[in-house]
Amino acid sequence: MKVTVNGEAVEIRAATLAAALEELGHGGARVATAVNETFVPTALREGHALSPGDRLEILAPRQGG
Repeated sequence: MKVTVNGEAVEIRAATLAAALEELGHGGARVATAVNETFVPTALREGHALSPGDRLEILAPRQGG
């Protein structure tokens, strides 16, 4: 299915947010996620179903000063 990840159109096979993160190479990473501008906590990613056209944001924390 076609979704948008961080502003870029991507074709994925995953049906859930957790599976999409795995497919996109973020499986073990500590990231924040949102789908269609709604925050999705880590504990809910496995059950969060994706639909064609969804907009995913995947943000990695940064350190600095």
